[in-house]
Amino acid sequence: MDPRTWATVDDYLTDNLLGSDEALDDAARAAAEAGLPDIAVSPPQGRFLTLLATMVRARSILEVGTLGGYSAICLARALPPDGTLVTLEADPRFADVARGNVDRAGVGDRVDIRVGAALDTLPTLRDDAPFDLVFLDADKASNAAYVRWALELGLPGTVIVVDNVVRHGAVADATSDDPGVRGTREMFELMAAEPRVDATALQTVAGKGYDGFALALVTG
Repeated sequence: MDPRTWATVDDYLTDNLLGSDEALDDAARAAAEAGLPDIAVSPPQGRFLTLLATMVRARSILEVGTLGGYSAICLARALPPDGTLVTLEADPRFADVARGNVDRAGVGDRVDIRVGAALDTLPTLRDDAPFDLVFLDADKASNAAYVRWALELGLPGTVIVVDNVVRHGAVADATSDDPGVRGTREMFELMAAEPRVDATALQTVAGKGYDGFALALVTG
């Protein structure tokens, strides 16, 4: 199938199912104008995150990989007024763009953006834990380490979502030297061996290409 069809369907779903969303459109525009990479979740994927956080009844969410704040807005919208999203971003410039976006979207009071390498910041979050939902969307080489921290900072019932795990199909290549592929394969091996986790993964197609996500439930 022509990948252009995926983009056409994404546009159809966005226009006819989701409707217009000025805050998210503004966030995407601000990120593009600031020169951020075009790797944020799509509108349908963002709504998936909102619905998932709502179904979990999340009061405390952890995100690794803020980028321009698009997914942070989607997640924060599901929080109650006293809920909190802690989101980690390594690049100070990206974090500045995200701060402006979440503030304009009206969720800045629920979003705590912390700047620094995630593996340095995660050990400082014990006082913020436990988190009801964890969304991992940062450097894929560290996926296994991020999942270990999600387990450390979660509790039974915590939901973990990991984005971009199919790597355009390369995740099935055991000979790949790509750090993102190797890190993601290590993450899947960890999930499969971890008795406290019940997990699956789904392949996806969308306007931004072929990929997929992992979904895990902490069971013990």
